[in-house]
Amino acid sequence: MRIGIDVRSLMDKNYSGVSSYTLNLVQEIISLDNKNQYKLFYNSFSDISERIPKFDKPNVEIVKKNYPNKFLNYFLFKIFNQPKIDRLLDVDLFLMPHINFISLSSSAKSVLTVHDLSFLRYPEFFSLRKNIWHRAIRAKKLVKKFDKIVAVSENTKNDLVELCDIPEQKVKVIYSGLEDFYHSFNFQNKEEKNRIRDKYNLPEKFILFLGNIEPRKNIQGLIQSYNILRTEKPELKDYKLILAGARGWREKQIITEREKSKFKKDIIFLGYVDYKDKPYLYNMASVFVFPSFYEGFGFPPLEAQACETPVISSFASSLSEILQNSAILIDPYNNRDMTDAMIEILTNQKLKEIIIAVGKENSKRFNWGETAKEYVKLLKSLR
Repeated sequence: MRIGIDVRSLMDKNYSGVSSYTLNLVQEIISLDNKNQYKLFYNSFSDISERIPKFDKPNVEIVKKNYPNKFLNYFLFKIFNQPKIDRLLDVDLFLMPHINFISLSSSAKSVLTVHDLSFLRYPEFFSLRKNIWHRAIRAKKLVKKFDKIVAVSENTKNDLVELCDIPEQKVKVIYSGLEDFYHSFNFQNKEEKNRIRDKYNLPEKFILFLGNIEPRKNIQGLIQSYNILRTEKPELKDYKLILAGARGWREKQIITEREKSKFKKDIIFLGYVDYKDKPYLYNMASVFVFPSFYEGFGFPPLEAQACETPVISSFASSLSEILQNSAILIDPYNNRDMTDAMIEILTNQKLKEIIIAVGKENSKRFNWGETAKEYVKLLKSLR
């Protein structure tokens, strides 16, 4: 069978989210399956070949097309429903690891991965530009064109059924994997730990959030909860609040929230953290707090668990499904709830050790090898 895979997300300069998902998924699939032929499609008018991994396997071919992206997406795909990518690649089946503009012929089998439908559920969490893009792609109509849809969680499957009127039997839940990088990391290298601490100027004790700095992540609520903690528990004054991650849309609201705090000197925006440094950052944190309003899956809490850090997380959307009883789950709309959870972890060593142990075990449920096996099984069922 000849299988095409959309790897346009791998054109990103820095991989995260969908690009990391696509990279790990493709690597595992082609490592697992040496019988089918794979053609990996991307499109760019300029030469960005240095960003695309080599995927050096005899049954894998990387195919680049040279259309200007906006011309391809908004003119050819959207208006003329051309070119048919499966025909350009000469494949029997096409896999899209993310929602994007595309045109496929009716004769080709097709699979689409949907990570979340937050743009339909909570459009207020997105910029005008992003909302225009989501409207232009016509997601509700697009998902109906595929033979099978992979949802990364039961929560995402439920959203597909409810918001897009997709039949349940058309959707298969395949959990995302957690990289072996996190599972097998060695935290005993004190010299490396000190290097990371110096590189980011990290305090000895800190509460950590890691993710995009944007409203959907409920960082304002976290700052407000930290204010309560510091006011009510002066004995915890040595614990700083570290907010790590790239700044996103409406970041000014979050910055303003920090500026309003009388503890603002202890609330630190760390910025983008290098991929290889993240495990040390997680591991050195006293507690990881992830109070997001909505997640299709939720990698950061699992990464923190694999790095032996206790997790406090929102119970919203997929997070209670992914974390189950391995973290302290809180109401993201209740700052008191979040504050109490932080105080409990920081003052109860026995509880902290229990949460670390069950979290570590929970993170082991997710690995890319199992994810790829489920994908290959699904692809073979469509031949």
